[in-house]
Amino acid sequence: MDKWENNKAWFLVMPVCAFVAFSAIIPLMTVVNYSVQDIIGPGAHVFVGTDWFNKVLHDYRLHDALWRQFLFSGLVLLIEMPLGILIALAMPKRGWGVPFSLVTLALPLLIPWNTIGTIWFIFTRPDIGLFGSAINSLGVAFDHTRRPLDAWATLVLMEAWHWTPLVALLAYAGLRAIPEVYYQAAKIDGASPWATFYYIQLPKMRGVLTIALLLRFMDSFLIYAEPFVLTGGGPGNATTFLSIYVVKLALGQFDLGPAAAISLIYFLIVLLLSFIFYQVLQRVGKGEKA
Repeated sequence: MDKWENNKAWFLVMPVCAFVAFSAIIPLMTVVNYSVQDIIGPGAHVFVGTDWFNKVLHDYRLHDALWRQFLFSGLVLLIEMPLGILIALAMPKRGWGVPFSLVTLALPLLIPWNTIGTIWFIFTRPDIGLFGSAINSLGVAFDHTRRPLDAWATLVLMEAWHWTPLVALLAYAGLRAIPEVYYQAAKIDGASPWATFYYIQLPKMRGVLTIALLLRFMDSFLIYAEPFVLTGGGPGNATTFLSIYVVKLALGQFDLGPAAAISLIYFLIVLLLSFIFYQVLQRVGKGEKA
């Protein structure tokens, strides 16, 4: 009887789960439907089976966009994860500095994604932007609208500024959850700050860092609004990530079939890589505990 009463809470959660499932399944089924048909016009379509998948898998533009997406996500993770941990370690543990640091770090997370792109577009413009004009005044030719390397540097810097606070906040939460007795034992043993971090803090943060890594990988791999507003996928196709390529294909060229096929491949890649990341991190954590 007690078990049945404890399970009654599921009745409160089930409507939300049903709504989320419904809102996710309907668009997914629509994309699946488009991926196996050739949309000729309103109400006119022809079943083509897996033809679109065979076509897009041999599309060099898709390969280039996918490579850029992987490169961008890798650069972002290499910067944000260590930097977020360093910021969390430097944050105060008590006093008025704690709420001040938390609120300050949270500010970039409150700004909408398209606004982030607009802010950095203006900020880095070589003619009127504070950052862009300052760099050019030093004799360094900087223009993210014409130079691919400058566009990439601006995108990575923008993404790191926007999302490193999330990693820092999660890492700080993990640090604050460590009991004080661990630090006291390390102090008695004469452990160095590096030894304390490697043997106490890092293992205890593994759970929150796993969440941070998965969230940041998925979000950076699915990024669209910020690079679209900042560079539009340019100069040329230098910053045309997979998300931008799919939108251009679907809305710009109205090739709904190939765009739907790429969307499904995109979805499966994110799902598979997230699962692999999670399993690897979990196994590493269990191996260290053993």
